[in-house]
Amino acid sequence: MGVVIIDGSTVRDFVTNEAEFNKSADEKFAALDLNNDGVLSRSELRKAFESFRLLETHFGVDVATPPEELTKLYESIFEKFDCDNSGTIDREEFRNEMMKIMLAIADGLGTCPIQMALEDDDDSFLKQAADLEASKVNSG
Repeated sequence: MGVVIIDGSTVRDFVTNEAEFNKSADEKFAALDLNNDGVLSRSELRKAFESFRLLETHFGVDVATPPEELTKLYESIFEKFDCDNSGTIDREEFRNEMMKIMLAIADGLGTCPIQMALEDDDDSFLKQAADLEASKVNSG
């Protein structure tokens, strides 16, 4: 486990580095595209977001959430990603929505640095943003 220090500018720099961000988003997209058809279905995206446990914990304590509430949440997430209302999410839609999410995280972090504990094998966007920042510092 490692500790990284990030702030909004770290995340924003990662997102605006088009080559790095697109590479990371494409890798995440490929990992989510379980049937390798080049698009994400509702179930593929839901499986990914279920791992985040968006509604199922309250300060680390599990809270029972009615299944219909979870379904409603995951449906609204899918609809947000499915910009062209095609019933699937293509690579470009995924990139665009992940960019919006990451920029919202950057805005939320602001200029105050925070420490985050991350697993060494973590491949999250935030870890990749911290790694990009570290590589700039080490090469400069």
